[in-house]
Amino acid sequence: MLDNSQRISEIDKGNALGVAEKQWQQLHHAYDVSFNARGKILNVVLGGMGGSALPAVFLKSWPGLNVPFEIVRDYTLPGYVDASTLYIASSYSGTTEEALSAMDEAEERGAQIVVIAACGTLAERAEKAGYPLFRIPTGVQPRMSSFYFLAAFVQLFEPLGLIPENSIKEMDSAADWLSTQVAVWLPSSAAEDNRAKQLAEKIVGKSVVMYSGPNLFPAANKWKICMNENAKNIAWVNQLPEFNHNEFIGWSVAPAEKPYTVIELRSHLEHPRVQRRFEVTQRLLAGKRPEPEIVNVEGDTMLQQLLWASSLGDFTSIYVALLNGIDPTPVDLVEQFKKELGRPS
Repeated sequence: MLDNSQRISEIDKGNALGVAEKQWQQLHHAYDVSFNARGKILNVVLGGMGGSALPAVFLKSWPGLNVPFEIVRDYTLPGYVDASTLYIASSYSGTTEEALSAMDEAEERGAQIVVIAACGTLAERAEKAGYPLFRIPTGVQPRMSSFYFLAAFVQLFEPLGLIPENSIKEMDSAADWLSTQVAVWLPSSAAEDNRAKQLAEKIVGKSVVMYSGPNLFPAANKWKICMNENAKNIAWVNQLPEFNHNEFIGWSVAPAEKPYTVIELRSHLEHPRVQRRFEVTQRLLAGKRPEPEIVNVEGDTMLQQLLWASSLGDFTSIYVALLNGIDPTPVDLVEQFKKELGRPS
């Protein structure tokens, strides 16, 4: 079915595959925004949910901030937030109630505020208050706009000296490299040569369990989110070495034929002991869990590997949706939930 272009176009009404193919272009998006810090920035806090917080996880693996950085997925902020905090309010829709609540608190604490949004109340508040606004282009789902957010983060942080110099240049170069990689995952690439289609065939009908090391966790987390929202398929994610201290035991009882597909994202850039942990884990759990699908992530740099692994996950999750006969783009139940939440109790 995944080699049937007519059937794919009938199901993929929102053209999710077309969006995935061109995501690398988002990294080249230039924002005409400047931010002048009020004194020294001692920490950075980002408030956001779902796809609007997802890209911020990348920053811990690449390029890495030189001040403490925390992602808040909640209504309230940590007690340390004050005038020395750079607070980023992140919401694609601009209407996320947690992000709006946390921004109220950031204002009360006198934090230095930047807004990243496509539209909505958050963008309106930024314009009214004169906060720097990185306006995300509309037209795609938040989970598929991750690279727009990443470009905004890098363009915000580099001039402030919060990340290494030439991060923007490295990002542009990695975007061009990624553009040469995605062709093998397109619908026009036959399943026999298409790793994304092959993985989708093994996933369909099962729950997905994602594992990675700390460096690749942002990509594994993106796989999890896109499996949930694109494929409407339950998925979980964890990372080594934490996995070996608890969840590892959860697999230890037979039978091996549990209703899961286990996918491991592996990188030669992870800590050597993390790489060793994957090998020992596979040996000790042989016959106790489904044999993992090992994805040896391509790329010479951490950024290249993150982008490559994330893009493979996008295509794979979309193909799982198509195998299920589901349009990958809409998230109707999320929209219904927001409406129900807004009604009086």
